[in-house]
Amino acid sequence: MFAIKVIGVKGFTLDEIRRYAQQGIAPGSEIISDGLGCFRAFDTPSYVHNRHITRGGHASVENPEFNGIKTLLGNVKNAITGTYHAIRGQHAPRYLAEFEYRFNRRYDLKAMIPHFLTVAARTPPMPYRFLKMAEPYA
Repeated sequence: MFAIKVIGVKGFTLDEIRRYAQQGIAPGSEIISDGLGCFRAFDTPSYVHNRHITRGGHASVENPEFNGIKTLLGNVKNAITGTYHAIRGQHAPRYLAEFEYRFNRRYDLKAMIPHFLTVAARTPPMPYRFLKMAEPYA
């Protein structure tokens, strides 16, 4: 079993992926990526970076190294489009946070609701005007 951590990025640039790596990926982790230039951010002694240059097209879709991420991205898309009637980019961090929460607790369904209620009880009230505000990516 593995867990996911969703961190928004402003774009696929070298600097942005470096920021992402510092925030969300532990040193020593194995990174598997395609040949996109921004993923050179993982070409450091801190990570084991395995690049699979796919050159796009049908061959890239059939690469078995990416089966897990393809499945995960499909699940994210289906969870969001199947749950919300109107999807707005400004609320993407909330949609993704909800998916992350459910995904990381998917094997312990009995504890999910009690844990959620505990968190809800500990969370202070938030005015509606704050709830409807856009959340910028960190």
